[in-house]
Amino acid sequence: MLKIELVKSTIGATPYQKKVVAALGLKKLHQCVELPNTPQTMGAVKKVSHLLKVEEL
Repeated sequence: MLKIELVKSTIGATPYQKKVVAALGLKKLHQCVELPNTPQTMGAVKKVSHLLKVEEL
């Protein structure tokens, strides 16, 4: 499992990056979600890694 937190605003991000953040289930700053550690999740995290903080549980 991964604990993913949105630590930087999506203001100024590309529309594609905003969609990736929304697909991860994040809407507000400092919101956390727990997602399984799958290749699909890791691919999405890598696309917007500059906006996120990721911890492995």
